[in-house]
Amino acid sequence: MKLNNANILITGGTLGIGFATADLLIKNGANVAITGRDEKRTHKAAHTLGALPITADVADIGDIRHTFRTFTQEFGKLDALINNAGIGIYKPLDELTPEDFEQVYRVNVIGAAMMASEAAKIFKKQNYGNIINIGSTAATKGYEGGSVYASSKAALRSMTQSWQAELRKHNVRVMLINPSEVTTAFGNQNREERHAQPNKLRGQEIAWAIKSALEMDNRGFIPELTVWATNPF
Repeated sequence: MKLNNANILITGGTLGIGFATADLLIKNGANVAITGRDEKRTHKAAHTLGALPITADVADIGDIRHTFRTFTQEFGKLDALINNAGIGIYKPLDELTPEDFEQVYRVNVIGAAMMASEAAKIFKKQNYGNIINIGSTAATKGYEGGSVYASSKAALRSMTQSWQAELRKHNVRVMLINPSEVTTAFGNQNREERHAQPNKLRGQEIAWAIKSALEMDNRGFIPELTVWATNPF
């Protein structure tokens, strides 16, 4: 697809991968809306980027509907949804609670699915569209303390494959990007960005992967793309 004048919706766009992706896509001519749960932070990020701010929580179905109403009122057509919003909880197995799973799955699994569901309604009518899900290398290999987060990303990976099978006949491309560790605010209680490290990925590398996947001619798509740091040691 051509990015110039494309209308793109990014969840969790106030920091990290979402912010870097919005920045890169806007610089390449796209019209971008970002969502975030914190109104002040969302509006500040959108002002910096030149994006449309939408204060919304993907774990809330009412907020999801509000997001799509606001987006379509502003832009009309939707070309791409980037499911970036995500949270994590990391605990040993013997300390886990049902609430840990519920909290993370509401965002990483159910929220992503309901955002994609609303986008699919638009895309099927258009007979065209793009969904990019931001997964994780944890989706393909669990790790100590990763029962909740890794399993949520494995579920997102499985849903991506299901949506690919369902939506290809409607000319909808569904793609999964799996980053390894990225130095963002993800996992920080204070939601402050971590300092970049030369041996770790930044949001910019994942933004580049997203941009590249979107820019492939519409006749083809990349079902799944994993991005590693070259030498993380």
